[in-house]
Amino acid sequence: MKRLVLKSIRFYKKYLNIDSPVLRGLFVVDKACKFSPTCADYTYQAVEKYGVIKGLWKGLRRIVRCHPWSKGGWDPV
Repeated sequence: MKRLVLKSIRFYKKYLNIDSPVLRGLFVVDKACKFSPTCADYTYQAVEKYGVIKGLWKGLRRIVRCHPWSKGGWDPV
């Protein structure tokens, strides 16, 4: 189960994420994510560290905090 979730996140990061090289070229943006590491990287690291349930919960909480009025910045797992 953990491997499937991690592979899904990798697929998202490579092909679907706005920060991916493919979509970055289409939309001509430098960086869309306000946080470092990005929300996808954060979720990936959280799933590796805490497991599927707690890692996805932490990733979801991070995604909810990512909005136009958030400060952003460095936010490690």
